[in-house]
Amino acid sequence: MQNSPGVHKGFDYTRTNNPTRKILEKLITKLEYGFGSLAFSSGLASIEATIKLLKYNDEIIAVDDIYGGTFRLLNLYEKFGIRTHYVDMTILDKLISLISKLKNPKLIWIESPTNPTLKVSDIKKICEISKKINNNILIVVDNTFSSPVIQNPIKLGADIVIHSATKYLSGHSDVLAGLVTVKNINLYEKLKYIQNSTGGILSPMDCWLTIRGCQTLFLRMKKQSYNAYKIARFLEKKKDTVIKTVYYPGLSSNKNYLIALKQQKYFGGIISFSLYKNTIYNAKKFVSSTRIFKLAESLGGTKSLICHPATMTHKSTPPNIRKKVGIEDSLIRLSIGIENVEDLINDLNDSLSNFSL
Repeated sequence: MQNSPGVHKGFDYTRTNNPTRKILEKLITKLEYGFGSLAFSSGLASIEATIKLLKYNDEIIAVDDIYGGTFRLLNLYEKFGIRTHYVDMTILDKLISLISKLKNPKLIWIESPTNPTLKVSDIKKICEISKKINNNILIVVDNTFSSPVIQNPIKLGADIVIHSATKYLSGHSDVLAGLVTVKNINLYEKLKYIQNSTGGILSPMDCWLTIRGCQTLFLRMKKQSYNAYKIARFLEKKKDTVIKTVYYPGLSSNKNYLIALKQQKYFGGIISFSLYKNTIYNAKKFVSSTRIFKLAESLGGTKSLICHPATMTHKSTPPNIRKKVGIEDSLIRLSIGIENVEDLINDLNDSLSNFSL
């Protein structure tokens, strides 16, 4: 409704603004300590909108074991003249060297923890060092695995925080949504223009479902982190028998444990591990054998899920690149839910006990 032509009563067209969407955007802004936020139709839609901040000949530096969907999207933008360089961001010297070497580094893309090997990068140090070398570099953190409950990248120096709200924020595996939070008005206005121009907005119903999910976010994250820690300790005891490596930042044996301890309030609900006999056949056999853990690509919901990254989430990543960054043929990823932890451990133990390697 409009009072007169061009003079609206607060919301003129739902692609531009919507009251339910505004409530969600204000909510995530408060949770992430930002200036403003924008809600998109999916996590990848929010990622693409952020990439549209760049132009021809700009360069991106991204974490090397990046989510397969993001890798696919960054690869797509190569043909538009936006090139991506991949580096292990847990090794700061490599990152510094790459920033100094490139002609037009405009954006650093961080996942912490990464998907699926759960590397933890020191976000604060990366922000401080990168800005000293080039103050115009934008620091983007995909905070999907952590959620605002576990860490707040803008408080650590990041410019933009991205969430696949499909995961922990909505929390019930019944929404497809993406959220972007920015630290200043300049970035907000640029991304708002992109959102309104391209139309990848989140529907009012999905906004409401995400708001509903956020009401229990703290309770879920605390329980999922507790369950994950218990399960990671159980899996670690199986090392050198059927399990080769366990990836979980909450284990003191993890090489990024001290950074995670400093940077995160909890260690999260995702665990990855590789089998001792490293074959796709063995991994597929295992992920198809559990009862409580359901085979699915998503994560962050109340129900526990299991997936095989090499043939599922990271199928679009070339095998040579995938293996180089530690995503082995037998790597298995668990998304831990809120079920009784002993039931989850027993489920995994039964599969391991009956699994012939």
